[in-house]
Amino acid sequence: MKTFALLTILIWTVPLIGLTHDSLDVGIDNIYHDLPSTVKAVSIDGSLDEEAWEQALVLELNYEVEPGENIDPPVRTTVYLIHDSKHLYVGFIAYDPDPSQIRARISARDNNWADDWVGIILDTYNDERRTYDFICNPLGVQTDQIESNYGAGGDSWDAIWNSAGRITDSGYVVEMAIPFRALNFHRSDSSQVWGIDAIRSYPRNVRHHIGLFPRDRNLNCYMSQSDKIIGFAGVTPGRNIEIDPTFSTLLTQVREDGTFENTSERYDPGVTAHWGFTPNMKLSLAVNPDFSQIEADAAALDVNRQYAIYYPEKRPFFLEGADFFGYNVPVIRGRSFADPEWGVRITGKEGDNSIGFNMVQDSITNILIPYCFYSQATTIEKKNLGTVLRYRRDLGITSNVGFIVTDREGDDYYNRMGGADFTFNITQYDRLTMSSGYSRTKYPQEISSNFNQPDTVFDGWTVLGGYYHNSRNQDWFVNFWIMDPYFRGDLGFVYQCDYKNICCGYNRTWFNSPDNWYNYFNLGCQYAHEQNFQDTLVYQELSGYFQLGGIRQSWLEGHINWGSRTYQGIEFDQRYASMFAGFRPFGWVYLSIWSRYGDQIDYSNVQLGKRFNFNPYMEFNIGRNIYVEIDHDYEYVNVDQGRLYNANITNLCAMYHFSHRSYIRAIVQHVYYQFNQDLYPYPVDSELSQIFTQLLYSYQINPQTVLFLGYSDNYRGDEYQPVTQTDRTFFAKVGYAFVI
Repeated sequence: MKTFALLTILIWTVPLIGLTHDSLDVGIDNIYHDLPSTVKAVSIDGSLDEEAWEQALVLELNYEVEPGENIDPPVRTTVYLIHDSKHLYVGFIAYDPDPSQIRARISARDNNWADDWVGIILDTYNDERRTYDFICNPLGVQTDQIESNYGAGGDSWDAIWNSAGRITDSGYVVEMAIPFRALNFHRSDSSQVWGIDAIRSYPRNVRHHIGLFPRDRNLNCYMSQSDKIIGFAGVTPGRNIEIDPTFSTLLTQVREDGTFENTSERYDPGVTAHWGFTPNMKLSLAVNPDFSQIEADAAALDVNRQYAIYYPEKRPFFLEGADFFGYNVPVIRGRSFADPEWGVRITGKEGDNSIGFNMVQDSITNILIPYCFYSQATTIEKKNLGTVLRYRRDLGITSNVGFIVTDREGDDYYNRMGGADFTFNITQYDRLTMSSGYSRTKYPQEISSNFNQPDTVFDGWTVLGGYYHNSRNQDWFVNFWIMDPYFRGDLGFVYQCDYKNICCGYNRTWFNSPDNWYNYFNLGCQYAHEQNFQDTLVYQELSGYFQLGGIRQSWLEGHINWGSRTYQGIEFDQRYASMFAGFRPFGWVYLSIWSRYGDQIDYSNVQLGKRFNFNPYMEFNIGRNIYVEIDHDYEYVNVDQGRLYNANITNLCAMYHFSHRSYIRAIVQHVYYQFNQDLYPYPVDSELSQIFTQLLYSYQINPQTVLFLGYSDNYRGDEYQPVTQTDRTFFAKVGYAFVI
């Protein structure tokens, strides 16, 4: 405990000492623009013909920033900006010499990255750390996301805003209305300064990224180079209240023998409310929140795996303000809450201070128990209350310091954790990071006995840190991570403990012009060494790799790995190679492949074998309305006695979009395993087949005003019985967003 306290003091002191001088003042002369306001009406219809647009700020996107480096773009793009008391209005005219080549699909929200698109990037605090990104394809299909220096953002964030787009004889036009209630920003009666970028993605032989300002690839801070807009005097987000009632129903039928019988019948009303109680802080409340099975996890290989498989969070309540909770130690994860009954969440930023608070009562307690060489999962059929507090303070231009506290309380069980972290940007190329955690845990007696865990309260700690150098042509790093045998983070995804890891790597990049057959080439190497607290080697590995990007949006990547890994007290040499490749032969087709061959431990028999993987992926956009995605993963392991197993997993997703608001989606997942029973030390089936299907109809006016109707089922077969339907589920959800 004393060691952890001293470490925490060190973590908070280092950046404070370092920031006595401003080491990152790189002398960028940002360009400032005055943003006009209007009282005239703007109709979002994909035509910039209202009188208000004549008063707008007009800017040109004059720089291709990738793959070209601040060169003249191949096409012209003009952006218009103006605001009234409630909205920021953005208009784009994207010129194209051949509009027939424009890639534009009617698609689901946040799924238009393969298209042509334009977007506006807003740094509303002008702190150059966090942006709101609003993106539209030529038909007005929306993508929105948060980008943050702290991670955990991405397109999981969904705002309610309006857009429209249309293709013309000279290109396409996009119009956006972004309500101020969707944004956090400082309230001020005088003018504000926001960072801004306007961007266009123009995919042809290569994907050209075009922007408002030139980007210095030697600077790691994107928005520190941005243009600035001055305006928004007296603008507020209004009352900023959103109430989202939902009603979901679910009927599950299971067949043990013969006929189906109802096993679960649920009718779940619920409500989630959001209140921006200041322009910068948001309170979210959820009672019986709806977490119905709209999103299906992709099937993943789980044969001969050492640790638990990670699945991403997809539920909106846990994605709200997720970047405020980012922490280098994985001690918070929404999927730790399996069946929440209610939740409270506060996120936001006041001045230089960011805060995230989360409290959820869960009706069931899932626990992931880490060890050095494997992990195990178990469930307590009792409630728990999980709480998270995350605080971060900005220092200087891009550095920060913070802390995190998590607490999970159940019947005869708790896990409490606290930690501190900092990021200190020493120069424009170099940064130093460090994070720590200290936990105190008490398991119920049954878990202590069944999983060989302490039967009294036990403490654990972890610390990690690194030095990172990133510049235009070279990157290198050195980092370490130490986690003692008794550290636990039960609200997160801590799947391994009892290790001391050190890792270093170097990467060199060569750039080429966009009209050549390749655009960039990377060459790098990495070394990692890990041992446990008994000084037993866990693994060590040296790897070399290359990456190549070129025409047809193609890329090729190869890895060679040499090393050794210990399991059950035996050290095995391991050598293997892997290859990734992908390209877009036509605008409507994307193909990729991943393959691996080399040494692999057979964890069932504690011996060395040879593993082969083959993983093709195909994506088709047929016309404007049809999307098909196929992913297959094949794997086998051979040992001296013969073939140990074959594993096949296929994921198929097909969607038909009636409009940008409605679609029908079908998912089929097939898992097929074959095992050599003579080569296993315990009974296994010679074969196992599982099929999952889901059919979903979706109608969405906005992310919260929705109608879902769906059906899913499971099939199972083995050596003793053919593939048979085992269960089926009917589900529906309706939700409506009341914005006040």
